[in-house]
Amino acid sequence: MLKEMITKNLINLDLKAKNKEEAIEELVTMLFNEKKITDKEEFKKEIMKREMKSSTGLEEGIAVPHAKSKTVIVPSIAFGRIKNGIDYESLDGEPTTMIFMIAAPEGATDSHIETLSKLTTTLLEDEVIDKILNSETKDEVLNILLNHKTEEKEENNRDEKYDILAVTGCPTGIAHTYMAASALEKKAKSLGVKIKVETNGSTGVKNRLTEEEIRMAKGIIIAADTAVEMERFKNKNVDIVPVKDGIKRPEELILRAMEKKAELYQGTATKNKSTSSSERKGLYKHLMNGVSNMLPFVVGGGILIAISFIFGIKAADSSHESFHPLAKMLMDIGGGNAFFLMVPVLAGFIGMSIADRPGFAPAMVAGLIATNNGGGFLGGLIGGFLGGYIVLGLKKVFEKLPSSLEGLKPVLLYPLFGIFFTGLLMYGLIIEPVAFLNNGMTEFLKNLGTGNLVLLGVILGGMMAIDMGGPINKAAFTFGIAAIATGNYAPHAAVMAGGMVPPLGVALATTIFKKKFTTEEREAGVICYIMGASFITEGAIPFAASDPMRVIPASIIGSAFAGGMALYSGCLLPAPHGGLFVLPIITNPGMYLFSVVIGSIITAVLIGVLKPSIK
Repeated sequence: MLKEMITKNLINLDLKAKNKEEAIEELVTMLFNEKKITDKEEFKKEIMKREMKSSTGLEEGIAVPHAKSKTVIVPSIAFGRIKNGIDYESLDGEPTTMIFMIAAPEGATDSHIETLSKLTTTLLEDEVIDKILNSETKDEVLNILLNHKTEEKEENNRDEKYDILAVTGCPTGIAHTYMAASALEKKAKSLGVKIKVETNGSTGVKNRLTEEEIRMAKGIIIAADTAVEMERFKNKNVDIVPVKDGIKRPEELILRAMEKKAELYQGTATKNKSTSSSERKGLYKHLMNGVSNMLPFVVGGGILIAISFIFGIKAADSSHESFHPLAKMLMDIGGGNAFFLMVPVLAGFIGMSIADRPGFAPAMVAGLIATNNGGGFLGGLIGGFLGGYIVLGLKKVFEKLPSSLEGLKPVLLYPLFGIFFTGLLMYGLIIEPVAFLNNGMTEFLKNLGTGNLVLLGVILGGMMAIDMGGPINKAAFTFGIAAIATGNYAPHAAVMAGGMVPPLGVALATTIFKKKFTTEEREAGVICYIMGASFITEGAIPFAASDPMRVIPASIIGSAFAGGMALYSGCLLPAPHGGLFVLPIITNPGMYLFSVVIGSIITAVLIGVLKPSIK
């Protein structure tokens, strides 16, 4: 895979740059000229944004500027060497002579990120640095990077006794996360100290610390510039430092941890100090926290409902002639319980994202009030944010209470006043207008003519492909489920048809237009067949992120066609999830399948026509 990321044309052994910005400009230009990025200025802006957080200049004359950006077509590495060195704000203050620029797509696959991270840890080895510095040709540099063997480290999931523990993380999760981990591990080994390092990178948390390991450790090092779960370290000696300190001064941090010199962490927050306030307060983050925790109820409950419909649409009704006891049991489990909990869970986790654990109960109660009183999803969304922010307000008010009452806040004061005030506002101000709005929307949909229904299908189908699992996709999905809850099964037929098209279209494109995709992309395309058939739109995200200007428009057009055609054909979908597995219960299943297949073919052909062949 590394061979695809770095080539001879991405190596320059004689950069002309006189300063940091000129060096970055030269390397970005190399990436642009080799068609690794689509927008030179936009990618440079992302690189500089990362540099403003903290310089990526390391020690030993090395700098590793990096960024994740939608402008990146394929993960790539550009290398430049400067004979006399430049000032790059390095950790040791020495001139920088070697610069490795890493370009990663926003939706890079785990394997790509892991390959990039292994390269960055390789750069910390003195042997590698010396060889590259003394290389005379591009081929020599390429050979060093491609053939150097690093010691593989197994992820440890067993509870063992470690002297100290560490967590590393940086904003992009590509380079510094793993460099800091490598530096700490190497220094600990040389000092005879047993250490375990958890990395919070782009591929998620790896080598996660267990409760038993935390309990037995002498000290904890948090070398991170991004969010880290902190509550687990309560009453432990914790050193919280920027990620670059993990690279620059690992010995000092390890010795401090061994001697328990750091302050005891009091558990006042769930994130480390370096997390920005904007990260903690983003509405999008709170909404996605609710949606992601709601989805298991939607998928599990929805498919159980779909299976019950196989016995007949009315088979769960004991008074109907098609009644079947198994259908009723499936409906009770999926609809009466799992599906019933969707809105309360959505609201509860929105509130928890806003105000941590104390925000969960008031927000979940608000979601339950919305469910039981016609507020639906909109009422649940409002209730989630309302409960969370009310608890935030209570935290401010209760700050003035005596410290002796600190223990009563989470177990008595927050739940009591939080639930009361949230419920009061839900019943007094929110529920009635929201229920009125929901009823009006239901009547509007019932009265739509055929032409308007087609337009609605086109819009909902297209929305599913715009951000493939993001807020626009979730808005369409939520609208479809809300319609099902009111007995209108048409909109969700367009939603699911549109959501299946992007991964299926990408999968078809990788099969038909093989020369336009890498071997790894073609392998990922096979998985997209399964994800598309299962109505998992997110399967197309890596392809959209690596080539957004072609894949996203092609997906939107195909999805819009599928959504419009599904409603034009009179398709009705009573199940909220399931993809092709719920085809037997869809009204007019033949036309529904036709809509999805033609939409996928449209997307595949557009991608194939627009996408250039790989050289």
